[in-house]
Order: sequence, then C-alpha cells, then structure tokens
Amino acid sequence: MAHPRAGTPALPEDLIDVAAVERAYYDTVPDPEDPMQQVVFGTSGHRGSSLDGAFNEAHILATTQAIVEYRRSAGISGPLFIGFDTHALSKPAWRSALEVLTANEVTVYIAENEKFTPTPAVSFAILRFNQANPGVLADGIVVTPSHNPPRDGGFKYNPPSGGPADTSITSVVARRANELLADKLNGVKRIPFEQARRSEYIRDFPYTATYVDHLHEVVDMAAIRDAGIHIGADPLGGASVGYWAEVGFRYNLANLTVVNPTVDPTFRFMTLDTDGKIRMDCSSPNAMASLISARDSYDIATGNDADSDRHGIVTPDGGLMNPNHYLAVAIEYLFTHRPGWQAQAAVGKTLVSSSLIDRVVAGIDRRLLEVPVGFKWFVDGLLDGSIAFGGEESAGASFLTFDGRPWSTDKDGIILALLASEMLAKTGKTPSQRYRELADRYGESAYARIDAPATRAQKALLGKLSADQVKATELAGEPITAVLTEAPGNGAPIGGLKVTTENAWFAARPSGTEDVYKIYAESFNGADHLATVQAQAQELVDSVLV
Repeated sequence: MAHPRAGTPALPEDLIDVAAVERAYYDTVPDPEDPMQQVVFGTSGHRGSSLDGAFNEAHILATTQAIVEYRRSAGISGPLFIGFDTHALSKPAWRSALEVLTANEVTVYIAENEKFTPTPAVSFAILRFNQANPGVLADGIVVTPSHNPPRDGGFKYNPPSGGPADTSITSVVARRANELLADKLNGVKRIPFEQARRSEYIRDFPYTATYVDHLHEVVDMAAIRDAGIHIGADPLGGASVGYWAEVGFRYNLANLTVVNPTVDPTFRFMTLDTDGKIRMDCSSPNAMASLISARDSYDIATGNDADSDRHGIVTPDGGLMNPNHYLAVAIEYLFTHRPGWQAQAAVGKTLVSSSLIDRVVAGIDRRLLEVPVGFKWFVDGLLDGSIAFGGEESAGASFLTFDGRPWSTDKDGIILALLASEMLAKTGKTPSQRYRELADRYGESAYARIDAPATRAQKALLGKLSADQVKATELAGEPITAVLTEAPGNGAPIGGLKVTTENAWFAARPSGTEDVYKIYAESFNGADHLATVQAQAQELVDSVLV
C-alpha cells in the first residue's frame, strides 16, 4: 500500500542530517560478529547505512584491501578506475579507498577536479583502456548505492570485464574483508588522505570527455540534433548532472534542457517514493512525479538514478513508461536499426522481465537468452558480442555500438535515455506510441511485484528448491508448462522458483535484506487474472516452504 504522501515533495522532516551520516561513517565501529554489520556483496556491491553500522570507514578500508589482494592474485597490474556519485557517504568512502589503494601502490585514475562519475563512464573507461593496452588489465570501483535513499552508501567492484563482479570474485573479496574486520584491520595498508592525494599513484582522468565524445558510436546523435528533439534530462541530483550538459554542448543539441542541475546530498528536491522514502528511482512514478508533471514541455523527458545506471522514459502521450515496456520497445527498435550487429547476437533478459520481450524477440527472429536476476550475467556476452542487448526489469540495460563492439558492460542509463530520442527522430513516433503497436501485435500484459513474509530459514529453503518439489499442475486456470529453478539461458541457479503457463508466469525469490520473498508475476489475460496468479503463487510457494 502506498504511503499517503507518495509522489509529493519532500519536507524538512524527510531529510537526512548529512553531518550525522558522515560522522557515523567515521565514528561507528561495526561489530564483525553481527551479520547485518559485515561486508555483503549483493547484485550491485556492498550497500548499507553508516547509521546502522553497515557502511562505515572500517568496511571500506577492509573491502579495498581485499580488492587489492584479489587483483594482485588475478594478475591485474594496470590502473584502477574509480568514480563516486552524489550520496553523502560516497565522497568519504572514495577518500578511504584512495588511502588504501595508494598505500598498496596501485595506480588510480580519478575524475578531473574530483567530479562525480556515473557507473557507465567507469565501465567505458575500463573497456577502452584494456582494448588499447593488450596485456595490461585495468579494473574499477564505483562508490554508489545507486537509487537507494540518501542515508545509504554503496561500494561496487568492476573487474577487467568492465561489468559488475560475479560471485566467484565478490565471495572472495567479502570473505577477506570480513577477516580483516574481525582482526581489527590488521593487514590493511593505509596512508593519510593528504599524502595519498599528492602521491604519484593518483592521476586525473577525463571521464566526461572520454565518454561523451564517443556517444555517437552507440546512439545516432546526428539524427537527434537534426530532428531538433526537445529533451528534458533530469539527473535526479545524481552523477550524470555534468554529463547531460556536456552532451548538449558536444553534439549541438540546442533543445536539450537539464531539468534540475541541483546537487544536494539530502536530495530535498525529490518527491517521495511509494513507501514514503526519498529514493532516486527513475522507474517509479512517485519518485518521478515532478518530471511526469512537466511531460508536455518536452518531446522526450528522461531521468537517471544517482549513478546513472538506470533510465526512466517520459513521453507527452504516455507519461512514465513501464520499464518492461521500454525494454521491449528498445529491443524491437535496435535489432531492426543496427545492421552492423551480428545476425546470431542474442537478446539478454532476466527471468523476471516481461514475457512481452520473449514475443518481440521471436517476432524479429532473434535468439533469447534468459538468465537469473543480476546484470553480471550479461557481462561476458556484451564483451564478446554474443549478446547485443542486455536488460533487466529494474530499468537497467546496455547494448553494443553500431559496429557491434562493447560499449558498457555495466548498465548505462544515459544511452538508454538518448535512445528514446533517436527512436522519435528516426521513426516519428515516441517509445510509448511504439509500445502501443507492440501491444496490439503481441498482447498487453499486467505485471507486478509483491512481497510475502518469510523467515530466514524459509528464505534459505526457497533459494535451494528443486523443480520436483512443486506438485501443482495448474496455475490460475491454465496448465503449468514449466517449473524452473535454473535459468533456461545459461543453466545457472535462479535462487528461487519460476512457474509458467501459456499466458502467465510467476517467479519467487528471497529478499537479501528483509524477511520476505518477492513474487514477480505477469498475465496476458488481464489484471484480475494477474491477481489470481499472485494469490495462487503465494499459496504454492508457502506449501513447499512448510
């Protein structure tokens, strides 16, 4: 149920005390015996709040040392590219990381003038360096909790592949970081920040220019310029704020407006998300309420989260697009407007993304690769070109350049935002108009995610289910066609369960942070049928968790 003030402007009582959040980062010593205060890498790195003892200086010092030791063991001898976003804890954590990296004699590339750096710019820089310097591998760190509330911090490692590290790496890093925490940071090399900042190991790097100057390789910037598309780009107070201004200047986009260039770690300019919290979720109608209300002022309006790895697309005719709808539209457009892509290159989707994507992919006669939740599953395919587009239901995606080379192997909300304007420029139709055409052709679905209560033991059981534990043969009046505990695209465990019928499906996965499991569901038979799917899904899952 939505908070009564969802979608309304934040009030003073909603704002964090920035000084208190930063003070807790340095003053609070986490308890290494408390699982909630240990280093834990989720799908996008370690996240938490300094106020909860979950994201503090000790965590970052230990994690950075663990990354140093991992990269040394893996033979990664090149520079490390590092960026940070606009959250209050990001700059302090960035400083802590530099203290450890330089003490360990790691060459670090930071943004000129210590500018904010989006996730895709770091990924792009890693890939281009490694392409230009064969035999010398670079990697990176992005200090960001992505779209999380202002009180949170995040720390993400990207290996030489340029994308999010997989569990074979993060498990090693987390284990070593927690050992260092338990040993009171003995084994962590560190020098004072002022000394680190003056050291020969820190070098300025032109992240903005390097990224923006190459955008024409992945999006038709000339078409956008020539069509005079009026773009309203809202960084939501995040790291893309300087990038959008540079995009407009570099490509002479006279009609590009940076809707809100304000940066404030309280994010006081946001409207409250569905649960009443400040959250820079560009896929949420409540968090994007201000931009949606201004939709008639622009041909295309877009939002990015704090590290710019997500996108939100707003059109005058459709408002904020459902992320699944835009992914389907982007896939159909790209694979019919990128002749330089290999005919055998696949479309990557997570198994909780809409089945409309499956129907679109079949309609354009392409191969679908369905993987577990997490963008890390697309990294290798984007890197070698076997996946031309990878996207997930939470409004994150990336795709190849016009000639089929990797662009970013992490999510890139900037190119997905610009693609919406390219579509309008090249076809004369907004992405929401193109979605209506797809829905008319392939059917319109109802899609939603709900949470159901589960104990820690039940969540562990859900993550280890086998298909034969499900005895049901029918779901919401339709025969069950598949029961999956492994992703059909790569055979990897999904950490839960997916059940499909001809016109509907649901997937259940345990939450990594709360005592709930998440039920994703979709029906092509309408909202009432979806509600039945959701109810029976919960009954089915509960029956196997007894």
